[in-house]
Amino acid sequence: MLRNLGALAAAAFVVAGGAAYGGSWDERVFPPGAHVDFDAVAAAGPSALPALIDRGRVLFKAKFTTVDGAGRPKATQAIVPTRRKAGVNPPFTRTSGPDSNSCFGCHNDPVEGGSGDDVANAFVSEGFESAQFDTVDPSFSSERHTIALMGAGLVELLAREMTADLQAIRAAAVKEACQSGKAVRADLVSKGVRFGWIEAHPDGIVDLDSVDGVDADLIVRPFSRKGVFTSLRQFTINALNVHHGMEAVERFGARWTGTHDFAESGVPDAITAGDVSALVAFQATLPPPAVKTGLPGDWRAAAAEGEKQFDAIGCPSCHVKTLPLKSLVFTDPAPYDMAGTLRSGEVEAPIVIDLSVLPFAKTLQKNDQGAWLIPLMSDLKRHLVVDEQVNALGNELQAQRFVERDVFLTPRLWGVGSTAPYGHIGAFRMLDEIIAAHGGDARFSRDQYLALDPDKRDAVVAFLRALAIEAPR
Repeated sequence: MLRNLGALAAAAFVVAGGAAYGGSWDERVFPPGAHVDFDAVAAAGPSALPALIDRGRVLFKAKFTTVDGAGRPKATQAIVPTRRKAGVNPPFTRTSGPDSNSCFGCHNDPVEGGSGDDVANAFVSEGFESAQFDTVDPSFSSERHTIALMGAGLVELLAREMTADLQAIRAAAVKEACQSGKAVRADLVSKGVRFGWIEAHPDGIVDLDSVDGVDADLIVRPFSRKGVFTSLRQFTINALNVHHGMEAVERFGARWTGTHDFAESGVPDAITAGDVSALVAFQATLPPPAVKTGLPGDWRAAAAEGEKQFDAIGCPSCHVKTLPLKSLVFTDPAPYDMAGTLRSGEVEAPIVIDLSVLPFAKTLQKNDQGAWLIPLMSDLKRHLVVDEQVNALGNELQAQRFVERDVFLTPRLWGVGSTAPYGHIGAFRMLDEIIAAHGGDARFSRDQYLALDPDKRDAVVAFLRALAIEAPR
């Protein structure tokens, strides 16, 4: 339901007619009555979802304007509301932003929600303090290549289940230690992925020194190159502010800042909770990438051989080929977000999206326990990717959200054949080049790859090139 309407017409959202500023040629994305009301959508249930997703698609492709509130003239890209130290943000800066007026401007290759070319790279800060900068010097900013959003709802659901598993292991260890009076060591394993181990003590203290690849709170954060965003909602709020200068009420509104226009854009409450939910619903329902169909015979044969070599050299130790998912029910808000992102306890009821009814669910296989097998080819874990000999991926000079500068989330390889260039800054034009750039935790597999005969290396590339994002037919 759109704000100010108060009624759901034919299970569709309708922009209030007659009140739009300037008439049908109005440049605004949000004429009067066009904001989505979260509570109305949640109350309407499944009948409202097609219109919500469609509204999210419109907002994803929309070009936000000054009269929509875009630009954040007196605010920075920081993840917490932070005012500029001096002056006003110029429009479309390529450093601290805003740097775009449309989500589609970067996520467009080869379809809406996909990746982007190198020209769409963004420059981000460490997240907190250095959020106002006018240089691409890596001492102040980190360059990032666009990540494809295809299958993002499945990715978030996997991370939620893994988080629940890890936190349940911690709780069980603490309970056992308190009852037994002895320290208890527990391995942190979820979906076959090991995140180190913890030791719980009888006084309730938990030793976290051996936790590996995940934050100390044991929340798996599956979004961004470093794995620092918990949910599509958090990612969307950050992106709206950083890239477009559009500030969401739930983080920049009166509750946290004491004002309805923190950025002094002249437009109060520029993005409602419902608007964010529309964008989340669109992204969460994007179909996952798949294996190319109709390939020439030589490509099919090479890809089959390449998959064997991919497995033999140990790539799936990080690029896990499938992860099991128990439930395809996506709820918004998410269960593990922090303050500043709408949380489940702050709404009367969540918006519920059952991904199992979408066409792409029919393409997913199941294991013998009935779990869906999600072929994202990642362990959703952070790894060190450089060492003393191989450090091509070690160009960043600052940590991000307390994640060390040479540590990155394992990229999801589904769709990799459609996301060139490669690497966290898009510095590698070819798959062969990015594989050769792997160091650190991936050094063994990288060396094994380089030791293969040229035709077998080429077959690995053929396998990866077949993993594609294809336009709907």
